[in-house]
Amino acid sequence: MVTGRNEETSRRIRLGMVGGGNDAFIGGVHRIAARLDDKFELVAGALSSTPEKSRESGEALGLDRVYDDFKQMAIREARLKSGIEAVSIVTPNHVHYAAAREFLKRGIHVICDKPLTSTLSDAKKLVKAAETADALFILTHNYTGYPMVRQARDMVANGVIGKIRVVQVEYPQDWLTEEQDFKQAEWRTDPERSGAGGSTGDIGTHAYNIACFVTGLEAESLAADLQAFVPGRLVDDNAHVMLRFQGGAKGMLWCSQVAPGNENALRLRVYGEKGGLEWAQEDPNYLWFTPYGEPKRLVTRNGAGAGDAANRLSRVPPGHPEGYLEGFANIYSEAAEAIQAFRNGEKPDTSVIYPTVSDGLRGVKFVSACVQSSARNSAWVKLG
Repeated sequence: MVTGRNEETSRRIRLGMVGGGNDAFIGGVHRIAARLDDKFELVAGALSSTPEKSRESGEALGLDRVYDDFKQMAIREARLKSGIEAVSIVTPNHVHYAAAREFLKRGIHVICDKPLTSTLSDAKKLVKAAETADALFILTHNYTGYPMVRQARDMVANGVIGKIRVVQVEYPQDWLTEEQDFKQAEWRTDPERSGAGGSTGDIGTHAYNIACFVTGLEAESLAADLQAFVPGRLVDDNAHVMLRFQGGAKGMLWCSQVAPGNENALRLRVYGEKGGLEWAQEDPNYLWFTPYGEPKRLVTRNGAGAGDAANRLSRVPPGHPEGYLEGFANIYSEAAEAIQAFRNGEKPDTSVIYPTVSDGLRGVKFVSACVQSSARNSAWVKLG
């Protein structure tokens, strides 16, 4: 778990939030994550698409400064002596670019939910905005914050399983097996708000991100077969994707939101010349390591065999569950350390490796390529 170095650097970072009102699931998750290690204080927000709902949500959260929209918030907060230092953007995908741009150009750090944007064009523009801004951009691919994911990444980087040959990743859910009319389902199945990808944008980007994060590889091309099984659905709810990685490794990715019996079954398998690794999000404290020709070994969070890369993100002794909220909190804690270093004109510790705007662009390129490939009868498409 990331800790501050002294009294000045440990001061809480003033945080604002765009989106995440009373009826938004992910906003509550981000607020918990931001406060878990006591490094942020939520002080302002533009919490909904309507001024009335924004004010209601702000009152419920006890915020003194509540705004009608994110542009008004960015302008005002940038002028305040004690204005926000960072903003958490937790809106539907189509708002990410416009909101992030307003804060970045005013020097306010951005912590944005994934995927980066709803379109590839907006993603490229946001990369340019982030690169020219005097502020940091953090993308909350929260699964990269799990200790055993960091353990797997470290083992791959240190050559423990040798040159990678095969990468298999899947993320099945079942919550959209039938048509749903509540808010979370409504915007995620609307291409105007979610983007052209349905399951590929929502959970496929998580699967693709964790595969790249752990292996250190980037895909050169892919061939995708996307389906919308629910009648009338305008975006995919199931996808099978073959991947060709740089260096010769091959991969397969399956994401589905119409797989009954699956809740959040993200699973990664990586096989190299000398061994294999396997990790499952629903059993996150355990990493299976199989050296070729030897018995399977279990590495546990904060237990025997776990290294510094994993242990620095662990809060409690082995055997006590840590998972989704703590993974999010680890990203926020790393963001806090990076912001504190930025404040002091320093570089953050090399162990701070949260996802960035570049990772976000990679994810949007993945979705775009999947949609293109499927439309061309699963033809191979390069990821430029």
